[in-house]
Amino acid sequence: MSRKVPLHDLAHARAGDKGNTSNISVWAYDPGDYPLIKDQLTPERIKAAFPKLITGDVVRYELDHLHGLNFVLGEALEGGVNTSLGLDSHGKSWSFLVLGLELDVPDNLA
Repeated sequence: MSRKVPLHDLAHARAGDKGNTSNISVWAYDPGDYPLIKDQLTPERIKAAFPKLITGDVVRYELDHLHGLNFVLGEALEGGVNTSLGLDSHGKSWSFLVLGLELDVPDNLA
């Protein structure tokens, strides 16, 4: 059995930007949860969760020794700071959005 757990219960995140590209780093609070996060938080999952916001590729970089993942989101800021009329043209909300995704956590880990 498993239950749905929001990612923010297992990790914290930080977002940054450059032009029309945003990046989000996700860090497990507990190193024991990192394999579960790594398994379920894929580039495909992030792109599928926000299809209208991310129009480019999503690339994931794994920092296993630090229990973290870094995602680079192409074409995710409506043109970037200088061209977007979006409320968050810097992409700082991306960490909040990603941390809201739910993971399936086995009951023995919950």
